[in-house]
Amino acid sequence: MRDMGEIQFAPVAPPPPDPPYVPPHWLEVILRALGSALEWINEHVFMPLGLGLAKGGQAIALAVLAVGVAALAWLAWSLFWPWWQARQPRAGAALPEWAPAPQAAQALLEDADALAAQGRFAEAVHLLLQRSVADIAAARPDWLEPSSTAREIASMPALPPAARSAFATMANEVERALYALRAPGQGEWQRARGAYAAFALAPWEQAA
Repeated sequence: MRDMGEIQFAPVAPPPPDPPYVPPHWLEVILRALGSALEWINEHVFMPLGLGLAKGGQAIALAVLAVGVAALAWLAWSLFWPWWQARQPRAGAALPEWAPAPQAAQALLEDADALAAQGRFAEAVHLLLQRSVADIAAARPDWLEPSSTAREIASMPALPPAARSAFATMANEVERALYALRAPGQGEWQRARGAYAAFALAPWEQAA
């Protein structure tokens, strides 16, 4: 086989290496200028800035903390102060009282009496309570919150005593019907109706 010329047994010399890359002169000039610019920026900008931050880091942290505390205090004040003020009686001023218009109160009693005449006393009391809450929400929206309950309304100092008593009586009957499953009868209905009429109609009747 070695005598056959078609097969080569001698090692083949490797190809010559590529000549080293030599960048053009213009690129070298740009790279040197860029390096000098970065060195100058680092020496005259970043190093002084870093030293200043290192020296004043504690002062900056305290300033940021003070600003954060002041912002939180302002936010809490702006959110809770109007709500607190609305619930506090004004010094030297009489508490504003609320009562439904006599025509609206009379119409409500007529609707509730129609339910009571059918023996639907729980619905009649519930109607008085619902309409009364709606009347307050329409006339004094700043007095109520979306989560206000009849018990909370009954303790509001802005309501006249007769109104607070009526709300407490109506709320008691409605809660017993809902949670204790004890529907009000004729006597409970008359008590709730009388409490409502005492604050809704009696002042107007006395004035007349």
